[in-house]
Amino acid sequence: MEPQEAEGNMHDINFFHENAEAVKQNLAKRKFSISIVDECLAINLKRKELTLLVETTRAEINQLSKLVGELKKSKQNAELPIEKVGQLKAIIAEKEKELEATQIDLNGRLASIPNLIDNEVPIGDSEKDNKEIFHKGTPRQFSFKVKDHVAIGEALGMLDFEAASKISGSRFVVYKGQFAQLERALINFMLEEHTKAGYEEIIPPYIVNSNSLFGTGQLPKFKEDLFRLDLPDRDWYLIPTAEVPVTNLRREQLFNASELPLKYVSYTPCFRSEAGSYGKDTRGLIRLHQFNKVEMVNIVAGDKSEEAHQDMIKRACSILEQLELPYRGILLCGADIGFSARKCVDLEVWLPSQNVYREISSVSNCGDFQARRASIRYRDAQGKPVFAHTLNGSGLAVGRALVAVVENFQNEDGSITIPKALWPYMGGRERIAKI
Repeated sequence: MEPQEAEGNMHDINFFHENAEAVKQNLAKRKFSISIVDECLAINLKRKELTLLVETTRAEINQLSKLVGELKKSKQNAELPIEKVGQLKAIIAEKEKELEATQIDLNGRLASIPNLIDNEVPIGDSEKDNKEIFHKGTPRQFSFKVKDHVAIGEALGMLDFEAASKISGSRFVVYKGQFAQLERALINFMLEEHTKAGYEEIIPPYIVNSNSLFGTGQLPKFKEDLFRLDLPDRDWYLIPTAEVPVTNLRREQLFNASELPLKYVSYTPCFRSEAGSYGKDTRGLIRLHQFNKVEMVNIVAGDKSEEAHQDMIKRACSILEQLELPYRGILLCGADIGFSARKCVDLEVWLPSQNVYREISSVSNCGDFQARRASIRYRDAQGKPVFAHTLNGSGLAVGRALVAVVENFQNEDGSITIPKALWPYMGGRERIAKI
């Protein structure tokens, strides 16, 4: 069986037993250790043996207990079966502890295994093997030496990294004046465009518990990239993306197919420790500990997830096109795709200062991977409970959108021409200039 045909069984250990080689081949495309598959299979066999032993021992205890009752009723000596029952209860108590530990071990290992990737995902060893699938727009040719967004923002007095460093530390920023207005304009523009397309706007909590992070796949593997609140008796984390609270709106729910599709959009600040990115993008707004993002989340029936994925990509592209920014679409290879995604398309926007395209959106189809972890189910046409499919995508990363606008629309005198789509959100302002 091909992995993409195995939806609904990603973490079904029985599926692993039946399709061990297909699972190993799929994980190998991710450059993920395949030895864990055999480890899980061996542990599950032990679990089955212990389960059978516990069940047969319980059955024997029940028989002996019945015998004890009959002997006592007939006033016969029941000492031996009573003694035997005591011995069996001691055995079952020990084996139940071993069974519980075995189940915990199995669950932990299964939880560490990423989603199986779609057959369309390219094979590769690194991000260099990602595949460009489309590009739109032509990078502007400048008649003057371009500046990066940091130089432009600091010259205008509208980006203050020094003040942010004093207040919080490195990788923070203070937006001022017209740059603060531009950030807000981008957020409002994106939200309005998505809600006009039928998305329900959500303002979720910015603090979530570990169950929510487990459901969407950030825990346990990516704990170091999260900000955990150091409070006694509080299982709280700052959100790394609105995907976490918004997807978990339907956690541990069983609903009717008539409710699908569910289409949500949410603006939130996002908080990431960026533990694995030491030394990368230390200058400017590209990689901060706190940044703003407008996030799309879809919850759909299994046979509609590819259609939803394409629609979400179009939605994000529409934002870039209205902002008049050159961009391209990249299909991520197996070695670069995210933990929870079975298929992912990154949108990359042109940055003149770096002379390169940089990621501004990741649109991921997670299949039923997150729904299994979070128990998000609906009743199909036959009334059978099945796991939904979840999808998420940036629509867009706001700070990076600001970077792209500032750099692509910069003028020789240091001012910035505002894209027409943002004029209504900027109070009619058409240029950003030093006051």
